[in-house]
Amino acid sequence: MAPPPAALLLPAFAALLAAPAAARAPPRSIAVVGAGLGGSAVAYFLQQHFGPQVQLDVYEPAGVGGRLATVTVNKQQYESRGASIHALSLHMQDFVKILGLKHRREVAGKSAIFSGEHFVLEETDWYLLNLFRLWWHYGISFLRLQMWVEEVMEKFMRIYKYQAHGYAFSSLEELLRSLGGDAFINMTQRSVAESLLEVGITQRFVDDVIAAVLRSSYGQSVLVPAFAGAMSLAGAQGSTWAVEGGNKLVCSGLLKLTKANIIPARVTGISLHSSEGRSLYQVHYEGSEGQGSAFYDMVVVTTPLHPSRSNFTFKNFEPPIADFPGAFQPSVTSVVHGYLNSSYFGFPDPKLFPFASILTTDTPDLFFNAMDNICPVNISAAFRRKQPQEAAVWRVLSQQPLDKQQLKTLFRSYYSVQVTEWQAYPRYDATKSLPPIVLHENLFYLSGVEWVASSMEMIAVAAKNVALLAYNRWHQDLEKIDQKDLMHKVKTEL
Repeated sequence: MAPPPAALLLPAFAALLAAPAAARAPPRSIAVVGAGLGGSAVAYFLQQHFGPQVQLDVYEPAGVGGRLATVTVNKQQYESRGASIHALSLHMQDFVKILGLKHRREVAGKSAIFSGEHFVLEETDWYLLNLFRLWWHYGISFLRLQMWVEEVMEKFMRIYKYQAHGYAFSSLEELLRSLGGDAFINMTQRSVAESLLEVGITQRFVDDVIAAVLRSSYGQSVLVPAFAGAMSLAGAQGSTWAVEGGNKLVCSGLLKLTKANIIPARVTGISLHSSEGRSLYQVHYEGSEGQGSAFYDMVVVTTPLHPSRSNFTFKNFEPPIADFPGAFQPSVTSVVHGYLNSSYFGFPDPKLFPFASILTTDTPDLFFNAMDNICPVNISAAFRRKQPQEAAVWRVLSQQPLDKQQLKTLFRSYYSVQVTEWQAYPRYDATKSLPPIVLHENLFYLSGVEWVASSMEMIAVAAKNVALLAYNRWHQDLEKIDQKDLMHKVKTEL
């Protein structure tokens, strides 16, 4: 007997219900505001997820690379900022590999911490002697510090597994909570000094060593939040590297790889419009040829939106996009080609001065945060670091421009001084709140991650997160956003 028509239809109907809905077409165009590491990395990750057919416009009024800038001295280029990358920076490692770049050859040099009157700690060529000196001065504080930093980094490294499985976070709080629970959230709200004293590290170690590292990296005191401090300390005690030819090659390389359209203009604002029931974003900009605008399905802002850093305006958004609280820490980089005044540091004979890097304690009379004898971005096999009695290129970090008397204090004489003033990092004691990632449906803010911690890898991690978040939201894959108990989920997926 022939089966009834309904029996034939039921399996087909069930199969239709089980079939996945047609995938949504990717965005036609995406704007990225800024061509620093954040902008170039997010452009690369967006193309990875949405495909090469998406038009990517990257707005940048200055040079590609942002803070990964170089200066030229005697026809050689030197890093002026963003000089070192931590060995555990997996995204940066991947970028270098994908782009066919190389690690710069490391040139060894010893470090010391200066109090303004004498060196409180000096590195030697012997590892065991260095350990003995640390123990003699500070007991087991350095071991406790190492354990504390390693515990933080071990949890932070979970982000790479989450991102490899496509998981994203809609806020910085959710990202931190997924890595280290409420403990990581608390680390953005209490100082690194408080956290370290709590685990048994002595006040003297905090005042001498921790303060020197934070002055060198952030230009700030031990009152910076514990999470930002941990990231900075991880870079100080771990092995670091740099890119042969300059770290900014990562930015230009990623943008070239994505075939992004770089528009040399400053974005002044974004207006919200609607077309066929979907949001459209009009990006307004100013360039050498005047004002203009263009429409996009999606926008990622990678430059700071705080009033002290930009005159960015948002129009037609309801509710309005609020102002971002907080301020930025001014920083000055002086690249000096000259002869070091080693007598200031207690070495009348310059030939006996053994240090390539000098950190400083938080002493009121000290007018600089750190200085180092830097090597060019291209290092040949025959290259050697200049001897202390020779004219060398020194990078001096300070909070104010050095006057002639201060330069004379540090250098017997000099050929050139190149000064770069910039709003370097968030002033971490200025606010306890973290900026949002999602400003509107398909409008994202990347550089707010710097209020958690500021480093090249933090920005790369944030770029990957924004790209995944944008992709998952576009395709309504909510299972991949802000999921709880991710460590368990990732283990079961493996």
